[in-house]
Amino acid sequence: MGVFSNKIQREELKAGDHIYSWRLAYIYAHHGVYVGDGKVIHFTRGAGQEIGTGTVLDRFIFSSSPSHPADNTCPNCGDQSRLDGVISSCLDCFLSGGDLYQFEYSVSPAIFLVKARGGTCTLAASDPPEDVLHRASFLLENGFGVYHIFKNNCEDFAIYCKTGLLVFTSISVGRSGQAASLLAAASAVVSSPLRFLTTSSGGLAVVGYAMYSVSRLVSDIGIRRDITKVPVERLVSRAHLEELEVSPSAATLEEIPANAAKEQ
Repeated sequence: MGVFSNKIQREELKAGDHIYSWRLAYIYAHHGVYVGDGKVIHFTRGAGQEIGTGTVLDRFIFSSSPSHPADNTCPNCGDQSRLDGVISSCLDCFLSGGDLYQFEYSVSPAIFLVKARGGTCTLAASDPPEDVLHRASFLLENGFGVYHIFKNNCEDFAIYCKTGLLVFTSISVGRSGQAASLLAAASAVVSSPLRFLTTSSGGLAVVGYAMYSVSRLVSDIGIRRDITKVPVERLVSRAHLEELEVSPSAATLEEIPANAAKEQ
């Protein structure tokens, strides 16, 4: 993989890899975990519900669910276009005609900033493949909560499978680099007091990009402090997770209230 592209070939895939494919003219990417034998486990919503608002806005982003013409469904997967939640698909259905990319872990801050597009890498380290596959398989059977474009999306699912990390504050986005980049871009445009220090277009661009880069970096799970590691067997519903306002520096699994955690 190069500095500016994470594209890989199918023969390079290994079980436990976090992969993704761009959708809708590179506006967003769909993420999943490759589990071997040409299969991918991923978290999705049904057709027309990708952003999950229940409004007309849902129609502007195509579903990440695999889709085929009604008279030509996948012989391996069938018609999965209306499925919600954690599903298993063949690699072709997951890619939906797009190219194959691999999400990178344990990158340096410099590489993270060079890869300015969110949702391609993180400073956080990946766990061993056997742990990644165990989480993905468990969640395929037990679910990953309710889909939310900012707090619990397909990238959040793949990152959790790779790291076991969960966000425990209700005021911030999830682990998704795509969501963090979107909010960072908005913040750079409307929230930076530094933009008043210059009136030149070049100066505004530099200030805006600097704010965007800093916002992305501090939102990455390899740096942020509002995360803690939770075994997949004790994964709780998203509603309960958002009620736990804990400090990851002091939080341990024993500090998670017993009535908030449930054995799946």
